[in-house]
Amino acid sequence: MASGRLRIYLGAAPGVGKTYDMLCEAQRRKARGTDVVVGLVETHGRPRTAALLDGLEIMPRRTVSYHGATFTEMDVDAILARAPAVVLVDELAHTTVPGCRNAKRWQDVHELLNAGIDVLSTLNIQHLESLNDVVERITGVPQRETVPDAVVRAAEQVELVDMTPEALRRRMVHGNIYGPDKVDAALGNYFRVGNLTALRELALLWLADKVDEQLDHYRTEHQISGIWETRERVVVALTGGPEGDTLIRRAARIADRAKGADLLAVHVTRSDGLAGASPAHLARQRVLVESLGGSYHQVVGDDIPIALLEFARAENATQLVLGASRRGRLAHMIDPGIGVTTTKLSGPIDVHLVTHEEVGKGRLLPRRARGLTLRRRLAGVLAAVVLLPLLTLALTHQRTGLNLTSNVLGFLIVVVAVALVGGLLPALLAAVGGLLLLNYYFIQPVHRFIVAESNNVLALLAFLAVAVMVSSVVDLAARRTSQAVRATAEAEMLSTLAGSVLRGEQALPALLTQVRETFGLTSVALLERAAEGGQNGARKADRHGWRVVDSAGPDPCLRPDEADTEVPVSENLTLVLRGRPLPAADRRVLTAFAAQAAVALEQRRLAQVAAEAGPLAEADRTRRALLTAVSHDLRSPLATASAAVANLRGNEVEWSAEEQAELLATAEEALDHLARLVENLLDMSRLQAGRLSVFPAPVGLDDVIPGVLRDLGPAARDVAVTVPDDLPLAYADPALLERVIANLLSNAARYSPPGQPPLITASALRDRIQLRVIDRGPGLPAEDRDQAFTPFQRLGDTDNASGIGLGLALSRGLTEAMGGTLTPEDTPGGGLTMVVALPVATVGDSTQPADGAA
Repeated sequence: MASGRLRIYLGAAPGVGKTYDMLCEAQRRKARGTDVVVGLVETHGRPRTAALLDGLEIMPRRTVSYHGATFTEMDVDAILARAPAVVLVDELAHTTVPGCRNAKRWQDVHELLNAGIDVLSTLNIQHLESLNDVVERITGVPQRETVPDAVVRAAEQVELVDMTPEALRRRMVHGNIYGPDKVDAALGNYFRVGNLTALRELALLWLADKVDEQLDHYRTEHQISGIWETRERVVVALTGGPEGDTLIRRAARIADRAKGADLLAVHVTRSDGLAGASPAHLARQRVLVESLGGSYHQVVGDDIPIALLEFARAENATQLVLGASRRGRLAHMIDPGIGVTTTKLSGPIDVHLVTHEEVGKGRLLPRRARGLTLRRRLAGVLAAVVLLPLLTLALTHQRTGLNLTSNVLGFLIVVVAVALVGGLLPALLAAVGGLLLLNYYFIQPVHRFIVAESNNVLALLAFLAVAVMVSSVVDLAARRTSQAVRATAEAEMLSTLAGSVLRGEQALPALLTQVRETFGLTSVALLERAAEGGQNGARKADRHGWRVVDSAGPDPCLRPDEADTEVPVSENLTLVLRGRPLPAADRRVLTAFAAQAAVALEQRRLAQVAAEAGPLAEADRTRRALLTAVSHDLRSPLATASAAVANLRGNEVEWSAEEQAELLATAEEALDHLARLVENLLDMSRLQAGRLSVFPAPVGLDDVIPGVLRDLGPAARDVAVTVPDDLPLAYADPALLERVIANLLSNAARYSPPGQPPLITASALRDRIQLRVIDRGPGLPAEDRDQAFTPFQRLGDTDNASGIGLGLALSRGLTEAMGGTLTPEDTPGGGLTMVVALPVATVGDSTQPADGAA
């Protein structure tokens, strides 16, 4: 059975019209005769949205009971049994009530898709897992419900429901999103113009990336190599010269003019060398490119213009930035240069020739001679075939004026010229041909291959020996030049490689990417033999016992026998390459790459070990601080309770009933203080160990605050409380919430001046409940606020006599464990306000362990 198709309506914020557009699409499909049902749609009391449900079949919801409360969820089994063609499922990121078959609604949708049912759903950009922390930094509101990006990227269609911030705020003012009592608070917080603009940009950029992936997949699938100017991509070519900094900055300015443009820098290392390519310059320029948001690449190519254009076309680049030539006028007359050649061959790619201070100054080093390529050898053979007959014809016309010595020298000059052009083999061919021509045309008897005089035999042999020696020397010099140039290119490559390894934890993927680009491969992977039973087990593992440590490129090799080229690093580590077999000459550089890959892997693992050791060191520091700090706090209430009990049991003094009651009250208060201290210590240790159990449930603040005031006793007698009667329920753990409020209230009472007790207020702001504990004390400077939440630390303390300094740290930890936030603010007129923000309980909220709780 074919899987169903998923269509997601993506919005930047609530209220842009995702559910409305989804229902409109459902009505269109129903009008075309498609079997459409509503699995679950939340109208949020919006009449225009609710009106679109008319005429659509609505599947009954499933009722779920949990901890005495009743909730409704989408009935997946009923939908599967009904088997419609299309089902509407609103709010893809929703967390279902415990007792349902799946924890997340997107998992329900996955089941429907597997059954061949098409699904229409909605999602806000803040619920994407990859953007969750970004959205929290922008809006200050954490999102507890997220959807993995892979789920959304796998959707067949993602439609952006867009609306300008101004239009969305107008909808808010007109009451089309929230009720009138929430409009002002929403407009002043989450729905500020800056927030909405940033969220809209995130949605547009994320969707643009998905569209870009789809386009790349389509181009690859249809083998389209031409440039499609869907997004500006600027490639800047670096020669390794000092002008590279100017070119990079110029290319960055070009990219900045097009919003979302990509900047790529590429350096071509060619087999005939690149004069003036300084590793130091390239290393500095790489850092500059990456600091400007670009990426650095290095490729190998015999023809620089062709290599540049192949790279640009592979990256679907739209613009190519080159530096104006550093060569002089004479060099331009002989060869038009890379810039002119690239421009002629660029096709639809725009080429920018940028002037710089190095223009016309020439190269730093003389251009090295080319190696003996096949083209040069063929040119040498052609020169021999053409020059020998022409020389013979010219010398026969001067037979009477020239002797044999002159003729031999003429043929020797031709052989040397052929050797300079084509090397040894064409020169040997020219030497043999010249020997035969001299014998046939210029040595008696002529026109016969016979030598009558012995001195002529010696002359011919000398000619042949000199020709062979000269040819050998020329060929050897050319080969040595080629080898030296290749060694230079390898040194440049290894220098760049060393810089990649030193870049830190991302060294391994960068290194593998460089290998792939350098040798033009499809994929490169580092494989490690799976170790079972320790080291000996690793030795005995068969050829299938390999795992991919890291890779670059699509479809990496999973085993060494799948690779076109394999470079073993150690007994259990090997570098595998796919794309084309590489010659033996490249294995020396590959071996260096493989060795550096092993070093990069070891660096990454050492960094992981160091990261794991960091929390252990912090825990050890906390343990030492705890042992130092708790000595007074534990001793003081114990001593108070012990003294009160000892006085009651003593026979020396007769205590009245009133005095006995006072002593008992003193002991009880000391023991209560001790119990709270121990509970705080235990909770802090559970928080730091990640073992704190959190059971959030819908809870009313008017049920929690009276219990807190009652437990605090006389210290909270004068506390003022202002909680609206219609305040929504908060989604929090009632017991932990009591601890948070008690700690904050105790802290506020400690610093409040006489006659000005603390104040507790609460209000609702969109999907958050804000509880404020306000005091009129000395306040807290902004620069000291982070330190105030550090465990075992009191501001201004020089000893532990004033307490352990755990209340604020524990309160923030408990609040965040419940999915909320605790932030300090200045109280108008002086003092400190602690703001506890908790999520509003929704229909699907019920008592369940929070994410990450044990």
